[in-house]
Amino acid sequence: MSENQHKVVEEEQGVRLDKLLVNLNEGASRSQIQSWIQEDLVTVNGTSQKSNYKCQEGDQLEWEVPEPEPLEVEPENIPLDIVFEDEDVVVVNKPRGMVVHPSAGHEHGTLVHALLYHCTDLSGINGIMRPGIVHRIDKDTSGLLMVAKNDKAHASLAEQLYNKTAERKYVAIVHGEINHEYGTIEAPIARDPKDRQKMGVVEGGKDAITHFKVLAIYPDYSYIECELETGRTHQIRVHMKYINHPLAGDPKYGPRRTLQIDGQALHARHLSFNHPTTGEKLSFDQEPPKAFQDLLDELQKRT
Repeated sequence: MSENQHKVVEEEQGVRLDKLLVNLNEGASRSQIQSWIQEDLVTVNGTSQKSNYKCQEGDQLEWEVPEPEPLEVEPENIPLDIVFEDEDVVVVNKPRGMVVHPSAGHEHGTLVHALLYHCTDLSGINGIMRPGIVHRIDKDTSGLLMVAKNDKAHASLAEQLYNKTAERKYVAIVHGEINHEYGTIEAPIARDPKDRQKMGVVEGGKDAITHFKVLAIYPDYSYIECELETGRTHQIRVHMKYINHPLAGDPKYGPRRTLQIDGQALHARHLSFNHPTTGEKLSFDQEPPKAFQDLLDELQKRT
């Protein structure tokens, strides 16, 4: 176990103990924190408190983080929509709702579990938890993802992402009517200091650039195409919120009153890169899934 300490400052006065600890432990969920409190791994001024304890300025928090249980990634027979495959690369059309790789809370049913069943070989550069994974898309984002089947292919694809020679284009439905055809958002992204479960535009964060094109305008909504120049966590979602056009259905960055869709209306429609061995330019396009198309049809009826 690792031991941690924190002295509560003025702006943290009155914050619930479990909520404050979530902000202090990147990647930990509220339920995980509450289990630590129940197991007496957390003390306030040397004594145990309940999850709903309101922290006071000057309180000394001490907590132990239990060692994570090792995860074993076993192949699972989960259907995959394979768009392209050869001895070096797999291009997958990931469905909405599927997590890309295992993590705490997602020990089964991920794309990696399905790939391990489908492929005999995947690159090992990212370790046993993320074999073959060169880049990710969020759980509720659907669309195209490239996967490396060996380390040589992985290194080539990763270099293309770094050098911005691989193309990734997304389509999204956003709140508000964008009254200009093109735009570029250049704003640094980092973990939100006020909520460690979110990303945000933060001074001193990592450089992030998103280009967008307006494809259609509907009452109160716009349909856009976004092209990533960088690949930060939640980049499109954070950038569109930053310019006051959050994604429809986004539970983390969008408004409560939104279109009826399970998760953000975001789809990775286009992917292109040079083949790691032959150098041939490969280009793939995949239209959004039915739920996304149904939303577009509904918006079209409103015009």
